[in-house]
Amino acid sequence: MDLFAFKTLLFLLSFIGRDVGASILPEGDVEAIVGKNVTLKTLLINPEYSFIIWSFSDGGEDLISVASLPASGVLKVNDPYIGRVAVNGTNGFLTLTGLKPTDSGDYSITLIKADASTLTGATNLKVLEPVSDVVIKSDLPEAIEQDSTVVLTCSAKGSFLKFSWLKGTAPFVADGVRITAAEAENWNSLTIRDVLRTDLVGPIFCTAANNLESEKSAPFNLTVFYGPESVIITSKNTPKFVRAKSIFNLTCSAVSSPPADFVWYRNGVMMEARGAVLDLAVIEKLGYGTTEGSYTCNATNPKTKRSEVSPAVTFAVMEAISGAKVSGPTATLIAGNSTANLSCQATAGTVKTVTWLKDGKTLDASGRVVFAADMSSVMISPLQKEDNGEFVCQLSNPVNTDKASFKMMVNYGPEPAMVSGEKAVEVHEVVKLTCSAASVPPANFTWKFNGTMTPVKTAHYNIEEARYKNTGMYTCMAYNDVTGKNTTYTHTLSVKEEGALDEGLSDGAIAGIVIALLVALGAAIGLIVYCRQKVPVESPY
Repeated sequence: MDLFAFKTLLFLLSFIGRDVGASILPEGDVEAIVGKNVTLKTLLINPEYSFIIWSFSDGGEDLISVASLPASGVLKVNDPYIGRVAVNGTNGFLTLTGLKPTDSGDYSITLIKADASTLTGATNLKVLEPVSDVVIKSDLPEAIEQDSTVVLTCSAKGSFLKFSWLKGTAPFVADGVRITAAEAENWNSLTIRDVLRTDLVGPIFCTAANNLESEKSAPFNLTVFYGPESVIITSKNTPKFVRAKSIFNLTCSAVSSPPADFVWYRNGVMMEARGAVLDLAVIEKLGYGTTEGSYTCNATNPKTKRSEVSPAVTFAVMEAISGAKVSGPTATLIAGNSTANLSCQATAGTVKTVTWLKDGKTLDASGRVVFAADMSSVMISPLQKEDNGEFVCQLSNPVNTDKASFKMMVNYGPEPAMVSGEKAVEVHEVVKLTCSAASVPPANFTWKFNGTMTPVKTAHYNIEEARYKNTGMYTCMAYNDVTGKNTTYTHTLSVKEEGALDEGLSDGAIAGIVIALLVALGAAIGLIVYCRQKVPVESPY
């Protein structure tokens, strides 16, 4: 069938009655993407027909006419669509390839049966441009929290586009008050008034879609500057007093974007100190700290131009005590006669409290022990032997403690002497006598025998082998060279013959035996007398 005959057929069909029953095409429009293929499907199942004719109109004349003959399978297509269309002879499906935007329009089908009756249907094909180039843009490169109004615009290429916004994975919903949306052809915008730091953290995505395709933008983040807030000073330990030249600093922090700049103040006066950390060395270098001061830091955001001051931290810098020394008497001290003055001071540091110890125990005031009002010195008068020992002066302030000691020697004695040893020995035995007397310094000793000075000059008087001639009185004299005092003690020694001191009945035992015999004898005599009084005696007369 040539083109003239085909057109003639179409002309004749216009005079043939048509079946106006139900459409042989599904309801609704058909959508497809530019450059891809589309098949316009019918509702026919193995139809009997002589001709299937598809036609296309963009609202004017037919631009494409397709005729299919089942018997011969002949397909007639207008020249512009040759090679781009095909008709399924079984069900009448029309397939169009390599879609172009100009393919959009109304498509109709006419089924001519053998009896010249017809079935018709029509549908609309929308050829959509693919979704591409989805981009988010902001009208501001950066924003200030609660000050800026930000407009985000999402644009894309494509047909029949709808836009949606995501914040991370959750929908970004416009509330119509602070966040509003506007939409036009191929773009959508969000207007965020008084923007908050959390508004544009996500990141933000825009999705452009039609019924067939969707595409998401690259992630978008907009810097929102905020702060400073929550400005505080921290330190590992901030006591009321800080030790001079120690490792100590204050650290200032703030919630801020970008990070805040810090300036330090003391008692409300700006210091020549900047930065988040204020070292003690800087405080001392500036000549501060010897008196109590209140330190604050002022945080300023270089973008928002806002400032906030931290709560104050109050302390004083105190020099540590060092070089503690106790001064005491250098003259010879004698118990009962001498007086001692002890004083304590340090070469550096501020002394707040002074404590005195004697041999590790607190030294308390008494009638003999008198402290100065500031406890820097103590007077002991008169000295006694108990004052011998170590005196410690302990100097303290809130940052440290230092101490020094002084050993004091009080001379005394000798106190009453005592001789220990045997009082009776047998001839030829060893004799050891020891003399003792409490004394500082230790006493010197001399011995007399029966009033005659001996050459013995020690605390011990020894006799290797006792003789009868060693019986007598041994007198020990203890003498203190410093106090000039002496004391004596006399010990009596008896030298007996061999065996005289053998172990036997003691004097007590012998006395007990004698007493027992006397008691027994008395009892016997009493018994005899009693018996005589009871038995009658006959008179010889």
